[in-house]
Amino acid sequence: MRRATRTTVAGLAAVLALAGCAGSQEGSAVPTEPTPSAAPTEPDRTSADATPTPPTGPTAAAPSGRPFRATTDLPTMGPPTAPPSQPTDLRKANILAGRITRGGTGPCYGLVTDDGREYALHGVGKGSFATGSWVRVTVGPADPAADCGPGTPASIIKISPVG
Repeated sequence: MRRATRTTVAGLAAVLALAGCAGSQEGSAVPTEPTPSAAPTEPDRTSADATPTPPTGPTAAAPSGRPFRATTDLPTMGPPTAPPSQPTDLRKANILAGRITRGGTGPCYGLVTDDGREYALHGVGKGSFATGSWVRVTVGPADPAADCGPGTPASIIKISPVG
């Protein structure tokens, strides 16, 4: 099976190499005149409609025989007209970052986020965090049996120091 694949790849490479060496028409790899089968068909003209129409084929060709590239600019977005109405950096709701306000060895911790929200976190065996240290916390639903003081109650899934 492996030999057949190598033979197929070698044959394909040879065909592609020969196709690249194929003769060109009048020194150009791309014909500049449309072929009769590619020309659009026009409806029958009456004698009253004798005005000539502009050609529909390709226009002037570049020195390489290829048509010139369009000189129009690509469409781009303009500058914003006002600040965004919603936050542009969406965050996961269960990930918090902030400063420990009630630290120690746990299981209760206090956390205040950068936007001033206070959380009462509960997590058994999550480590020791000093008051004032910065942490990142993944939280889950609060344990109804735990009362860790003021703030929005939540349980700690993962907590790690920042910085």
